[in-house]
Amino acid sequence: MNPLTQERTLPAEAQAIPIDTIDEKPVLLDFDGGQLTSDAGMLLVGQVDKQLGLLQALASVLGDARDPDRITYSMEELLRQRVYQIAAGYEDQDDSDSLRSDPIFKMLLDQAPESGSDLASQPTMSRFENSVNRGMLWHMAEVFLEQFMASYAQAPEVIVLDFDDTADQVHGEQEQARYNSHVGDHCFLPLHVYEGLSGRLIMTLLKPKVLKGAEMLPIVRRLITRLRAKWPHCEIVFRGDGHFSYPEVMDYLDAQLHVHYATGLGANSVLKARVREVEQEAERHFARGDRSKVLRFHSFPYQAGTWPHARRVIVKVEVTEKGTNTRFVVSDLEHLGAQRLYQTIYCARGQMENYIKDHKLGLKSDRTSCHRFVANQFRLFLHSAAYVLLHTLRTELLGHSRWSRARFETLRANLLKLGASVKESSDAIRVSFSSHCPVEPLLRSRFSLLSWLAFT
Repeated sequence: MNPLTQERTLPAEAQAIPIDTIDEKPVLLDFDGGQLTSDAGMLLVGQVDKQLGLLQALASVLGDARDPDRITYSMEELLRQRVYQIAAGYEDQDDSDSLRSDPIFKMLLDQAPESGSDLASQPTMSRFENSVNRGMLWHMAEVFLEQFMASYAQAPEVIVLDFDDTADQVHGEQEQARYNSHVGDHCFLPLHVYEGLSGRLIMTLLKPKVLKGAEMLPIVRRLITRLRAKWPHCEIVFRGDGHFSYPEVMDYLDAQLHVHYATGLGANSVLKARVREVEQEAERHFARGDRSKVLRFHSFPYQAGTWPHARRVIVKVEVTEKGTNTRFVVSDLEHLGAQRLYQTIYCARGQMENYIKDHKLGLKSDRTSCHRFVANQFRLFLHSAAYVLLHTLRTELLGHSRWSRARFETLRANLLKLGASVKESSDAIRVSFSSHCPVEPLLRSRFSLLSWLAFT
């Protein structure tokens, strides 16, 4: 029998488990360490939220139909608990049961670590997530947009609206989940919109399928209208891959001042014929050369059958040992050279993948396992709130440090998942990190800054 899996019976009175011997001294393991936490760095996130006021603003638009005489936790407390747990890497509702007595999470909700009440359990959190309606979700989306605009101290000269979908595979009977042949499974296709130069989140929208142009147009129009009202002279660039080259959207953008677009464009027989000469020249050059990669850029006017006029199409032809790879982009940016527009403007949207990776993988935002579609959209917003907090922590509080470009998983492992003891006395609450904390200088400087901001 494997000694690691063999069951052993310990005396009922045993308080310590002997696990090893060092220098002839038994190594004993027990669970009597007192008020300890493994998430002390989350205090940074809590202070960031107090500066932003994000969760308070989101909670203010959540109606509460519960009986006031039977309420233990406010909507804001439930929202804060859930979002903080997601930011710390506890993405499931079930985690609420094991964390409801954790001293740091109680402190994040302004509860004393020992004498304060325990936090909400999983059943309460489940009822909370299923209590929202579409009207509340609409107002939450407004809060995210307002938060985005408020994140700029002054009007930006340029902002880039990066649009992209990501696959969210489902396992169950979730409302509106559909089979997607490209993914090969049932899924949602959440729409993510970020500011491409900074990674700031603008909106996330849960949807069951790829939207048609008539469905995408109201989303784009709402964003442009709100942003233009806030920043009348800001240059706005709409950017996305091939399936975002909606004729309805481009027609709308063409009619707006200081608004531009650069999106991928699917190939067709007409486009392929227009670039065949460029491809042949690049292939001949590759055959004559040292077999290294050959790149060619070209642009030309093109009018699709659904377009009211010709638009500029940029083509990139790449020839390698694997063959010829041709890509098309459509844009109204006439003053930029083809190579610069493709490589500097369009290809920069690749950073969008990292933003989605932080949101989807770093925060597990694909845990949309509620039955109701509205509840799953609410879950997506909860994870989006955690994204805003961690992104602000990374770019603002940790700016100019080696952590300013770190992935969320890296931040969590090195700065948030920190052990500490928490002691509550009659006149103070003391959080004591390890004497050998590897990030002590950083924590000292950042907590000192947050303390100054809190008391000024």
